[in-house]
Amino acid sequence: MTRLVGWIAVLAVIALGAGSVNAQSLTLTSPDIKEGGTIANEQVLTGFGCSGGNISPALSWSGAPAGTKSFAINMLDPDAPTGSGWWHWVVFNIPASTTSLPKDAGNLKKRKLMPKGAIQSRTDFGTPGYGGPCPPAGDKPHHYQITVFAVDVDKLPIAINDKASAASVGFDLHFHTLAKATLTGLFGH
Repeated sequence: MTRLVGWIAVLAVIALGAGSVNAQSLTLTSPDIKEGGTIANEQVLTGFGCSGGNISPALSWSGAPAGTKSFAINMLDPDAPTGSGWWHWVVFNIPASTTSLPKDAGNLKKRKLMPKGAIQSRTDFGTPGYGGPCPPAGDKPHHYQITVFAVDVDKLPIAINDKASAASVGFDLHFHTLAKATLTGLFGH
């Protein structure tokens, strides 16, 4: 009897996992960054030994699940030699009616490009806004993961302002994410 209960539990977990995979249809695309492609100099950081344009890519997403009340976006370099990666962009409280960000929306001087109510918070550069790729010279190309999150609340409860760390935003997202989609670009110099 115990074995039967065990097998039923295993099958239930498999069935639930398959259902959640099928329910997630959120997709993320960009005309500026292709999946697995090289990130253009236009998106690369200006500073830290890099001379790019530091322009955030245009992004579009679709397929948000029912119950989505807002979106969040972040960009992480998991290959950064820090032991914990490097956060290049953190945006949250993007209204649920928004399904795209235009090129350069991460520029704090162009606030009109970001949807009303959206907050760009502190990155590992120590400031809010977009900071493009700039791995150490000579490293193999780093992977830059841009992720959009479908969120079940209008506003994240803890990460309430532009001084919030990527970790605190990530903490809130852990408990409020309905679905997510990631686009990964590469850059090295």
